[in-house]
Amino acid sequence: MIRSMTAFASGERSTPWGVLGCELRSVNHRFLETGLRLADDLRALEPALRERVAARAQRGKLDLALRLRAPEAAATLAVDEALVERLGALAQRLDAKFPRLRVEFTQLLQLPGVLQAPVADGEALQAQALELLDEVLDEFVAAREREGAKLEAAIGERVDAIERIAAQVRELIPAIREGQRAKLAARLAELPHPVDPGRTEQELVMWLQKLDVDEELDRLDSHIAEIRRALRQPQPVGRRLDFLLQEFNREANTLGSKSVDARTSNAAVELKVLIDQVREQVQNIE
Repeated sequence: MIRSMTAFASGERSTPWGVLGCELRSVNHRFLETGLRLADDLRALEPALRERVAARAQRGKLDLALRLRAPEAAATLAVDEALVERLGALAQRLDAKFPRLRVEFTQLLQLPGVLQAPVADGEALQAQALELLDEVLDEFVAAREREGAKLEAAIGERVDAIERIAAQVRELIPAIREGQRAKLAARLAELPHPVDPGRTEQELVMWLQKLDVDEELDRLDSHIAEIRRALRQPQPVGRRLDFLLQEFNREANTLGSKSVDARTSNAAVELKVLIDQVREQVQNIE
């Protein structure tokens, strides 16, 4: 299935240590290049993240961001009641020595260890992050495939048009050859001295061979069949298609250079326009 290299996907997941957020976006690139932006608690996951991404994407410049947003303080902060009781007992013992000493509740909360935030469980948090990434990757690949289906349809339309033009040129060739033969015969008839018919026929055959485009049209048919086969492959085929388009362009150029008729010249131009349009689409394919 054809996949585009451009896509975006995101997701969130609540955990006891905050809200995990994941964003994954990609643009065109010749190879796979992954940039990471990770929360401090998730930096140890970098090798595993790269491995997971590489298993689902083969080309493109990808940006992956994994963030951990701290939860609301009221819901997560806890008071170390045992510590508060010990501090209270200590205050009672010292009350006789320091009768004017008064400690406000807010001051008590500021003492080290009284308020406790939940400590992240590294392994559990990382497992949650990997599960979230897998979900985002599913959405990311689905987005690439949806866009790829549109690219495949656009390419298919243009390949069909290329096939029609090649067939039209093939139908024109016999008439063009006959026309060139008649044109040469007329010019020879205007010469003041007679020309050896055998030599004339030999020269005509050699000249028509130089203008023959049957081989180019056969190769175009072969390339058309190959590009259609490639579009049906399950693995990434962007590079393969890019190579095929170079071959398409070569045949179109040769067809134009051998043309001695306005119709085939126009056909060569139309072919090159269509090939360029296909190339623009292929640049987006993984």
